[in-house]
Amino acid sequence: MRWIGLLGLLLVLVIAMVSARQSLNVRGPAVGASAPATEQSRQIQQQYKQALDAALQTPRDVPDDAR
Repeated sequence: MRWIGLLGLLLVLVIAMVSARQSLNVRGPAVGASAPATEQSRQIQQQYKQALDAALQTPRDVPDDAR
């Protein structure tokens, strides 16, 4: 009886792995694929830096009792 449950669990695990592999479309890295990823990373870093700089330049409201 236990082996039926274990076999069922193993079958579900195999099905989940196959499904995940298909959905992720696992393949080796393509030639030259790192260049666009590096450029995208730089763009994200620049956007983050610009947003942070803009947030730091925005003046804060000072409460009336602090003046």
